[in-house]
Amino acid sequence: MKVGPRPDPGPAIRAGIALGAVAIGVLVAILVLGDAAYMWVKAVHVMAIIAWMAGMLYLPRLFVYHADAAPGSELSETLKVMEHRLLRIIIGPAMGLAWILGLWLAWRGGLLTSGWFHAKLAFVIVLSGFHGFLSTSARRFAEDANTLPSRRWRLLNEIPAVLMIFIVFLVIVKPF
Repeated sequence: MKVGPRPDPGPAIRAGIALGAVAIGVLVAILVLGDAAYMWVKAVHVMAIIAWMAGMLYLPRLFVYHADAAPGSELSETLKVMEHRLLRIIIGPAMGLAWILGLWLAWRGGLLTSGWFHAKLAFVIVLSGFHGFLSTSARRFAEDANTLPSRRWRLLNEIPAVLMIFIVFLVIVKPF
């Protein structure tokens, strides 16, 4: 019996395995390091936020190009694959990890009663809602059912950046 190379499990499975490994690593750090795990978890939380924001800034830009592409064209089909992978492999897992670790950090750090944290949380909820809107929009593009022009997508592309500015100021300055 001839044994060939193992088939590629696919990017989604590899991303899931990587996310699982990170989650297990964080859990082990929390259990082993106790209070000292806080900064390690915070570092992973920041990495998850960077990945989430990179995707949230890039996906609407893809929609700008997709809105101008003819349905069924090679460009349209390529953008569909890019949008799907970006959402499922990067943006979604990064958002989930950012939320889980962020809530743990807020609880462990005693931030749940801070006014600045409540404001930050409100902006993060809005950002998460925008993530949902982008996910729905990606499905509409996949079905060739987008109704928004590229100009509108150019404007919508600015929403994650504006939210990020407010969130970063709140986290760093802690104005109230």
